[in-house]
Amino acid sequence: MTLYQTIASELNARPQQVEAAVKLLDEGATVPFVARYRKEATGGLDDTQLRNLEERLRYIRELDERRTTVLANIQEQGKLTPELDALIQAADSKTRLEDLYLPYKQKRRTKAQIAREAGLEPLAKQLLADPALVPEATATAYVDVDKGVADSAAALDGARQILMEQFAEDAELVGQLREMLWSDANVKCAVVAGKEEAGAKFSDYFDFSEALKKIPSHRALALFRGRKEGVLAFSIEMPADAGKPSTEPAVAEGVIAKHQGISEQGRPADRWLKDTVRWAWRVKIQSHLNTDLLGRINEAAEEEAIKVFARNLHDLLLSAPAGPRATLGLDPGLRTGVKVAVVDATGKVLDTATIYPHVPKNQWDQSIAQLAKLAAKHKVDLIAIGNGTASRETDKLAAGLIKRHPELSMTKVMVSEAGASVYSASELAAKEFPDLDVSLRGAVSIARRLQDPLAELVKIEPKSIGVGQYQHDVSQTRLARMLVAVVEDCVNAVGVDVNMASVPLLKQVSGLSTTLAENIVAYRDEHGAFSSRKQLLKVPRLGQKAFEQGAGFLRIMNGDNPLDASSVHPEAYPVVQRIVEASNHNIKSLVGDIKFIRSLKPSDYTDERFGEPTVKDILGELEKPGRDPRPEFKTAQFAEGVEEVKDLQPGMVLEGVVTNVTNFGAFVDVGVHQDGLVHISALSDKFVKDPHQVVKAGDLVKVKVMQIDIKRKRVGLTMRLGDDHRDQVVEKPRERNQPRSKPQHKKSQQAPQGAMADAFAKLKR
Repeated sequence: MTLYQTIASELNARPQQVEAAVKLLDEGATVPFVARYRKEATGGLDDTQLRNLEERLRYIRELDERRTTVLANIQEQGKLTPELDALIQAADSKTRLEDLYLPYKQKRRTKAQIAREAGLEPLAKQLLADPALVPEATATAYVDVDKGVADSAAALDGARQILMEQFAEDAELVGQLREMLWSDANVKCAVVAGKEEAGAKFSDYFDFSEALKKIPSHRALALFRGRKEGVLAFSIEMPADAGKPSTEPAVAEGVIAKHQGISEQGRPADRWLKDTVRWAWRVKIQSHLNTDLLGRINEAAEEEAIKVFARNLHDLLLSAPAGPRATLGLDPGLRTGVKVAVVDATGKVLDTATIYPHVPKNQWDQSIAQLAKLAAKHKVDLIAIGNGTASRETDKLAAGLIKRHPELSMTKVMVSEAGASVYSASELAAKEFPDLDVSLRGAVSIARRLQDPLAELVKIEPKSIGVGQYQHDVSQTRLARMLVAVVEDCVNAVGVDVNMASVPLLKQVSGLSTTLAENIVAYRDEHGAFSSRKQLLKVPRLGQKAFEQGAGFLRIMNGDNPLDASSVHPEAYPVVQRIVEASNHNIKSLVGDIKFIRSLKPSDYTDERFGEPTVKDILGELEKPGRDPRPEFKTAQFAEGVEEVKDLQPGMVLEGVVTNVTNFGAFVDVGVHQDGLVHISALSDKFVKDPHQVVKAGDLVKVKVMQIDIKRKRVGLTMRLGDDHRDQVVEKPRERNQPRSKPQHKKSQQAPQGAMADAFAKLKR
């Protein structure tokens, strides 16, 4: 299959679609641009398909590059046969390619190479081909003291080393063994002696076994972290080999023997050959495949963890904006005080202060009076409260402010402050607020991220936002690449007001680099607001290519042309002009005339360049130009008097905000400084395969408290409000090797006993 056919089969698309997309991407087009404005060319491939195509294309090209290197190296050795060339050309994975290359790879001088140099390869071949030979007698002919072969035992040892290496480098055999282990083997895990107390957080894995191919990503990453910290040791084991004495042959040894035509028939060399198989497995092949398969698990787990992070980041970036409303930002603190910042509807900083309502100063009334003065002066609508240390105390302060001053008509909202401290100390923040103290920059960020989460969160490195699982344990390169793509897709899905956007937001727009974003802001500062998209071409270094890629995602509000405030690309303005000419409308009256627009037939306005998909998009945009795909802004109300884990009681029904969604459930902030876990089994009365199908980061949900562990600050929640918390049993500590008790629950999909503890171990890794 061609590259296009291969990718098309994986994307469930046509090769022509893939070929067109690859061509566009190779020419420098971005995924958002291709997905939105080149639907005719790609047959409507969406941004998710295009991102998958991009990743797969990268893998295949890396594979082809490695294939070329391998072929060249083997050719240089004079060992490239037509058969080997065909196998290498057909290799469809990096693993298969490396299996084929293994015998020809440059490596340190091995015992097998030394034996070959001593002339022992014919002996190895003889004994493998004819087990009727007597090994000791046959070996005497190869004794040569000058070559380091002192006796027949040394000759046989050298011959064995040659066969062991031969078996270990047999690509077909190694591939067969790898797939057998992947299909049937278990990961067996145990605690390292003496690490029981220090590694208590990994106690669920002190005596643990699970099918290799079924182990979920979060559990795999927990195992690898436990091993990295020196607490856990694990290996791969076939169930049939469990408990066997070391003298018994392993299942894999039988596979090797069969592949090599070795069997026990009472012939003189049979025992020697079977021992050679055993040593080949235990010394050469087993450790290699253990590393290989554990690597496969780790890679798959990393990939899934990265996808989880990406989904959560996507949902957080596209969470509902409060909009352009004057906002009071509160960055909570105790001893150091609560940092206060007031920003206007555009996010401009109007005022800052530091108040000390909490211990040790307890200036409660003074603080409320100071906040009321600021709110009245700047006509504040919203109060954004960071959800870190002292957040509930500060939330109570805001409630007191609202109660004492109802005339101010303010609404308080708890806001995630993840990454705010990182931003405050960043070079970007220093440039944005050179005269503002670092501690106050966090309050500004908290206020702005309530107004527009997307515009503010793009200023923070995605990894610092904290919505992943085990994000520090995965490939940072792959994680960064995925998160950058998520940010780019989100920004372009919403669009950017070019006259309001910051450099960090602008640089995420399709086709724009950091330099171009800086140039746009500099031009705007010097010449005033842009009045049209065409004016962007006057920005230094912003050429036709960048304009083509980015113009459709840049908005000019209240500009010369109403279309500049929409997602209609300037290249498609002639389509709108044809609609205007064929009707009694001008552009201004056309925009928003839903009844008239819906009466139009897209096919009437197509041409050689713009087909029905593009015309349909244009008509949809004309109905409601600049529509925001984000949901309506709503706020959660935390229960009064519930401020710490100790305030919770089983059976309480609370409102909360989903902060993180993983493969095993969702974490919910109910206002007690510790997110509670809704296990996947408690998300719905129906079976849930993927928690993301039920909830996403930022959702407001109602939950019931089921389990509370004050000592470990763990809270078990359910979204099935009909569940009886009295049916829930908090797992007691188990002795090693003691089996888990059966679940106490009665519903169709229930968490296995201990699953809550297992899942909590992954919280906010």
